[in-house]
Amino acid sequence: MQYRMLGNTQERLSAIGLGCMGMSHGYGNPDDAESIATLELAIDLGITFWDTADVYGSGENERLVSRVLKPNRNKLFIATKFGFTMAPDRSMTFNGSPAYMQKAIEASLKRLGTDVIDLYYAHRIDPRVPVEEMVGAMGELVKQGKVRYIGLSEASEHSLRRACAVHPVAALQSEFSLMTREPQANIIPACRELGVAFVPFSPLARGLLTGKLDVHSLGDKDFRKGLPRYQEQYAANNEKLAEGLSRIAEAKGCTASQLALAWVLSQGDHIIPIPGTKKREYLRQNAEAVDITLAAAELEEIEALLARYPDTGDRYNAASEQWVDRD
Repeated sequence: MQYRMLGNTQERLSAIGLGCMGMSHGYGNPDDAESIATLELAIDLGITFWDTADVYGSGENERLVSRVLKPNRNKLFIATKFGFTMAPDRSMTFNGSPAYMQKAIEASLKRLGTDVIDLYYAHRIDPRVPVEEMVGAMGELVKQGKVRYIGLSEASEHSLRRACAVHPVAALQSEFSLMTREPQANIIPACRELGVAFVPFSPLARGLLTGKLDVHSLGDKDFRKGLPRYQEQYAANNEKLAEGLSRIAEAKGCTASQLALAWVLSQGDHIIPIPGTKKREYLRQNAEAVDITLAAAELEEIEALLARYPDTGDRYNAASEQWVDRD
């Protein structure tokens, strides 16, 4: 495994992390036994940067992760998030207030079975709570010794700068992949300028870039069924894009997933993607992506492919898009 620094901190993390959400939330029926085996394998592979959130499985993901985290605490760097709450009708609301934060941190510490969380994210920016107030309260958690570093998720450049003026921000997490490239314009450069790590989630576009996902086979419990990118009107475009990526990967001697991750890693040494998986097979493939270097000609070939198939669809529906900070 290769390693990268977490922003301006002295933390040296695996260049690829592990997104744990899908083990308990969003992608159909959980398989705890395979998930535990995947977490244990991650340690063996040197993948030390794990990402979860209190909302994933209504806390079940943190509990699952804790089963491997607790006996290996000194080997791992754990990130979790607060803010989202689920109403009885399964709709999501967000609460970024300091009062709610204090309750959320205590609950996450208990579920994770740890005295301190390495990286604590605000899962979104709450439009009702000034960024300075929220980040100031997160800084208090650092002073209390409950959190080591703080981060933001799906925050705009403006919010990031406001946050950094109040307290050091170690990481900003947003979706970023060959199919979701908006952060290239402002967020990634701003993170580099400010000494903030950029942590891409869904670097494989929630499976679309693997060349193995059949969108027509998604089950009713899979939240991707409700996202625009997975609807029939975009299927042909996205299948051709994935097929083209697979051809480039085959010529390179790697998988489409590895090629897509290598591209993300090539966009800056302050970038630490966290591809999610609950299967050991895919975890091994993801880990090997750190050793792939893309030549200029290969990058140009990928750009040309993306230009041929631009109609990928939006990444979020209206219910999810409302929580993305675009200020």
